[in-house]
Amino acid sequence: MVPVAQTDPPPGQDVPGPGTEGAGGGRAERMRRAASASARAARTAASGTSRAAKASAERLHRAAEAKGADQTGLSRLIELNAASAFADALVTVALAGTLFFSVPTAEARGNVALYLALTMAPFAVVAPVIGPFLDRFAHGRRWAIGLTAAIRGFLAWVAADAVLDGGVWLYPAALGVLVGQKAYAVTRAAAVPRVLPEGWTLVSANSRLQLAATLGTALGAPIGIGLAQIGDDWPLRAAFFAYCGTTVLAILLSKRVDSAAGEAPASIRDGAKGRFRVGAAVVRALRANAALRWFSGFMTMFLAFVLREEPVAGLSGLVLLGIVAASAWLGSTAGSSVGALVRSRSPDRTVLVLIVLTVVCSVVAAVFWNLLTVVLVGLAAGFAQQLGRLSLDAIVQRDVPEQNRSNAFARSETLLQLGWVVGGGIGIVLPLIPWLGMVVAAVIMAGGLAAALRMRPDPAAPPPTQSAK
Repeated sequence: MVPVAQTDPPPGQDVPGPGTEGAGGGRAERMRRAASASARAARTAASGTSRAAKASAERLHRAAEAKGADQTGLSRLIELNAASAFADALVTVALAGTLFFSVPTAEARGNVALYLALTMAPFAVVAPVIGPFLDRFAHGRRWAIGLTAAIRGFLAWVAADAVLDGGVWLYPAALGVLVGQKAYAVTRAAAVPRVLPEGWTLVSANSRLQLAATLGTALGAPIGIGLAQIGDDWPLRAAFFAYCGTTVLAILLSKRVDSAAGEAPASIRDGAKGRFRVGAAVVRALRANAALRWFSGFMTMFLAFVLREEPVAGLSGLVLLGIVAASAWLGSTAGSSVGALVRSRSPDRTVLVLIVLTVVCSVVAAVFWNLLTVVLVGLAAGFAQQLGRLSLDAIVQRDVPEQNRSNAFARSETLLQLGWVVGGGIGIVLPLIPWLGMVVAAVIMAGGLAAALRMRPDPAAPPPTQSAK
């Protein structure tokens, strides 16, 4: 018998192991095990997320109904605000990944600059169109709020399709979602005084609303990041369903949100074609908040790019961006919490103190540029923008008659958005030199403080309305 020579298998061909049917069977078994483990992990994560969301919703519901808020309908408005913020967070995560993180720095700066430019144009018509329109239909304010959510949901689905096929509708859809967010903010802010419980201040009510929005964002952002790992369009698809739920919640709001059918805006009754005047206190708060919003926009864009190119503390740019985002979120949460403690007559002074805070933090960061000061300016930006906005809302709700309140909020939203866009634009085009950016921020904020102080409130102005106290 001639022995058969044992030869090595050809390169790339596996030798069947004992107890198996070959390499194909071994790989198939490993794939089945991996799939089973992934399925178990997905079910565990989904179960944990569901439990966390349910527990958060229960805590929000209990907090929203405290101190008579359930009797006036404020509790439902608070829950609606959380749902809207949850959906908005999903959209923000999707757009951030598409416009910023997926491309090099130079291309990212161009993408973000284009996005900012697109956001500026429509706000030239938001104030003269959306505000008077919402004032005209204040008797159907619940449906107006629901419409802003439904439109955002439709546009989120359009943006999801554009992300998949690279269509040209991504920017217009993103822009439409932004406009829808502002229209929602206008209608929601105008409704707050109508559902204010007895003994509450407007600032404290606005703070509860913003704390609910913070909770919604805190839930929506990580869920959006997780969905983005599956596909770039998944966060936007999820946002569509979240906006659908928000639409239903808006329609179920208390009827107190709506004005009586016979209440026409004063500007319409008097034939003023939407023109009206606001007091010096409102103008002063608007100027101060425009500066604070500029600071937020500038820090968002400048830090996002400078930390990619000039990391600190030996950390990667992505980690640093996460730290700054967390700092801004913590600052915003703190601003909402402090807002609940501000006395009814304090908002006018609060907005000025906040500008001083941003100037001091910018100077400190310019002199001592390190991880600690980066966190400091992130906290300051979030805290100042949030508490400043709460104070502004309270002043408008206090000093502007309800018949023109939506118009006033629309104009303030326009001014604040333009401030944020201009700040972000400067943050994009400025050379990525840390100390230079902080010096520019300090100088411009000092100018904003001077502009606000030039507008002195009229001592003969009537006292705040009862709802502001």
